Amino acid sequence: MITLKDIAKECGVSFSTVSKALKDSSEISKETIDFIKKKAEEMGYHPNIAARTLRTNRTYDLGVIFEDKTGSGLQHQYFAKILSGLQEVAQTKGYDITFTGSALNKNYDYYTHAIGRNFDGVAILSADFENEGIKRLLKSDIPTVTLDYIFDKNHTAIISDNNVGMKELIEYVIQQGHKKIAMIHGEETLVTKERKKIFLETTKAHGIQIPDEYFAQGLYHDPITSSEATNILLSLPNPPTCIFFPDDYSALGGIKVINSKNLTIGKDISIVGYDGIMLTSMLLPPLTTYEQDGEKIGKLIGKELIKNIEQRNEYENKIFLVSGRILYGGSVAKIDEK
Repeated sequence: MITLKDIAKECGVSFSTVSKALKDSSEISKETIDFIKKKAEEMGYHPNIAARTLRTNRTYDLGVIFEDKTGSGLQHQYFAKILSGLQEVAQTKGYDITFTGSALNKNYDYYTHAIGRNFDGVAILSADFENEGIKRLLKSDIPTVTLDYIFDKNHTAIISDNNVGMKELIEYVIQQGHKKIAMIHGEETLVTKERKKIFLETTKAHGIQIPDEYFAQGLYHDPITSSEATNILLSLPNPPTCIFFPDDYSALGGIKVINSKNLTIGKDISIVGYDGIMLTSMLLPPLTTYEQDGEKIGKLIGKELIKNIEQRNEYENKIFLVSGRILYGGSVAKIDEK
C-alpha cells in the first residue's frame, strides 16, 4: 500500500507538505498541489476512507434528491450536465454521491432517509417542496443546496436565471413581429411562476395583451401534455403565431402535432423552447431556445455544498443566479403583423 511517506520521498518534499497538498490547503501553491496529486495518482495512491471518516467524523457521501415525475430522468441533457458538474466537483474533493427520490410516494420522508444514510449534505435537484420530509430536511442542521428553489435566506440556492432567459426570448420574438404569442407552461413551481410573470410583464411593456386562452398547462420534460396543449392552441378561432414550450424536450410533442397539420415551422407557425439540448439543434429547422449552463450549475452546487459541510458555522449562505444564452435556430419566423 502506498503511503504519504512514500509520496513525500518520491516528490522530495516533507510528509506534512504531501498531507496539506492532498487536502488542497491554501498554505501550498497550486503548482505544488498539482504536482503532488499527479505523482500520487501515478503511484496508485488511494486514501484510507475508514481512517479519514474516523478522523473527520464525516462519511464523505452526498445525498442527491431527484424526483423523476415524467420518466425523462437523468437522460435529460440539462439534468445530465448538472449531474456531471456535481460529480466532477465531488470526486475532486473525495466525496461520493448517492441518489434518493420517490415521486410515487408522497409520504416519503427525505429527512429520516438522510439521517439513516448519514449523508454529510444533500443537494435537492428536483422535489416537491411541500413534502413534509423535504421541509424537515431543510429545517434541520444537515447542509443543503437547492436547485431553482429559494427556501429562505439561511439556505443556499442555485438558480438558473429564468428571468433573463425568458425576457431575452420574448424580446426576440416580439422583434420578429409577433404579437399573438402563446405559452405552454409546466406545473406550478417557482420556475413556472417566474417565467409566466416575466412573460406577461415583457409583453405588456410592448403593449401586447395576452388572452387567457393563450396560456396552456403542460408538464416539464413531457411531450405528451405539450402535444395536447399545442393541438388546443392551434384549434382556437384566432390561433397564436408563436408558441413557447416549457422546455425543448416538451417541444418535441408540439412539433409532432404541427407536422400532422401540415404546417411549416418557421413559416406558418413559430415555436420557442428552453434548455438548449443538443437534439433540438439537429431538427429542421433548428429550435430557437435558451441554453441553461447545466455544467456550471452542477459544479456550483457541489462546490457550495462541500464548502458548507467543511466550514459549517463559518459558511455564508447565498443565492446564486446562473445565466445562459439564446441559441438562434430557424423556428421563429419574421412576420409583419398589423
